[in-house]
This record gives sequence, structure tokens and C-alpha cells, in this order.
Amino acid sequence: MRADLERLVLRTNQAFGPVDILICNAAVNPYFGPMAGITDEQFERTFRCNVLANHWLIGMVVPGMALRKDGAIVVVSSVGGLRGSPVIGAYNVTKAADMQLVRNLAVEYGPSNVRVNCIAPGIIRTDFSRKLWQDPAFLSAALRGTPIGRIGEPEDIAGMALLLASPAGRFVTGQTIIIDGGATVTVGGI
Repeated sequence: MRADLERLVLRTNQAFGPVDILICNAAVNPYFGPMAGITDEQFERTFRCNVLANHWLIGMVVPGMALRKDGAIVVVSSVGGLRGSPVIGAYNVTKAADMQLVRNLAVEYGPSNVRVNCIAPGIIRTDFSRKLWQDPAFLSAALRGTPIGRIGEPEDIAGMALLLASPAGRFVTGQTIIIDGGATVTVGGI
């Protein structure tokens, strides 16, 4: 996986020049169920993709950003990093780690004017989260008490990524921005 990321950065630099904005949005969740049932291999795969790959990729592009004294990095995490779950616990652990990774890297890279932030979406209508929104009973439970009363769409996340990557977000770093229709401010949900 690391070699693939190195090739990605090398080819990007060759084609477009040094990276000035990085959005880390890859994630896996190979196991759906209680953490007592996850295999070591499934947990390790989840951690490697959801946390370690972000760490590697950020480390590969930051030197160029630091040299230019400008750059924006956005890690897409999840509100799962703020909550427990009986079915996506290992995934949630990795998303909490992403939030802390962002805080630490913001401290390290801030003096070079490299901003590092995190977006924590709630349930968004994507293929990745299909198990969370396709079952009507599960979806109803997830939305119980959610002020907006619906799950998110990919466009609901894109605007925040644009803000954090643009000059409009130039004084924001080390933050986790929750985008969940208000689900985390209520008692209901998953």
C-alpha cells in the first residue's frame, strides 16, 4: 500500500507539480458486527487503510507544502469516531484515531502554514455506507431525533472540504468539523 501511495505522489508531482491540497478520503470496513467477532486481519486492514495510509500520504506531500509555506490537508473521518457502535466498532476506533492524527499534525505543521483538518460526516448516501441506510428499520433508528431528519448526500460534505482547502479556511487547523444533520447533538441515532 505504501508503495502505491509513493507512486501516486510521484506521478502527481510529475504531471501537475507539488501537491498543494490533499483530501484523504479512502476507508474500509471489512467487518460489520460486534468487536468480539472481528479477526486480527480485519482489524489490521481497517487500521492500515483508515489511519496509517493517511499518515503515510500526508508525510509524502507535506515537505513540498512546508517548503512553499502553504498547504491544506483534509482527512475525512466519521462521527463514528465520537461514538460507540455495536456493529462498526473497529471502524469507529480508526476514525477516532484520524481525529487525533489531525490534531497532532496541525501542531507539527502549523509553523509551516500547512493546515490539517478533519471532516466527520454522519450517515451519507454512498455505496460505502449502504448497510447503514438501506435497511428501513436501521435508518429509522439512526434518524430518530436527528434535527434535519434525513441522511446526508455527498454534496453536503463537498462544501466543507472546499472551504477547508481554500483561502477562506486559512485560519482553521487541527479541527474536526461534524457534518451530520445534527445527529450528534441529540439523544437518538446510532
